[in-house]
Amino acid sequence: MAIKRDDNYFNTFVGLVNYSCEAAKLLYDIMHNYNPDELEDKMKLMHNIEHAGDVERHIMMKKLAKEFITPIEREDIVAMADAIDNVTDNIEDVLMRMYMFNIQTMRDDALKMAGIIVKCCEALREALGEFHNFRKSQTLHSLIVEINRMEEEGDELFTKATRNLYVNGKDPLEVYGWGRTLHFMEICCDACEDVADVIESVMMKNS
Repeated sequence: MAIKRDDNYFNTFVGLVNYSCEAAKLLYDIMHNYNPDELEDKMKLMHNIEHAGDVERHIMMKKLAKEFITPIEREDIVAMADAIDNVTDNIEDVLMRMYMFNIQTMRDDALKMAGIIVKCCEALREALGEFHNFRKSQTLHSLIVEINRMEEEGDELFTKATRNLYVNGKDPLEVYGWGRTLHFMEICCDACEDVADVIESVMMKNS
């Protein structure tokens, strides 16, 4: 069955966040079955996900450039696509930092943060699945609130994990490497909240 014209962009948003969820799950699996010798190969898998998202985003932008009528304002479509793309990019950045800083052993607090990133992305997917119905949805606002709550949970965990690292860390290189990696994991949670902020902005503009 043909997709309704007005649903095209909303479906693309869901498609883009699917790549974010896939990237988050891959990061989670890598960290829970950690083998530093496999990082280079895992980075290639992660980049394939990120690149596929970029391709879908570019196709949408090309379509947007040709259309006169859009279901929401053009700048909001661009802002949404960019915000979702940033989520996937930042998840890839976490894996890159683990490789760059030669992370050899996994930390329990990092595993917990990886779990929060997965949950944030899954909540975003649910929210974007509702986004096409933003004028009437009974659940979209509560999903935004939940994403904000999880971002705060990520902030709190990042603060405690960083303190623990600097209080108990023995190797300065490990402290620095993990400090930067944890920071990028926290950025992933922030990026998810940024997507929720765009959703909320569109709802306010059209209420």
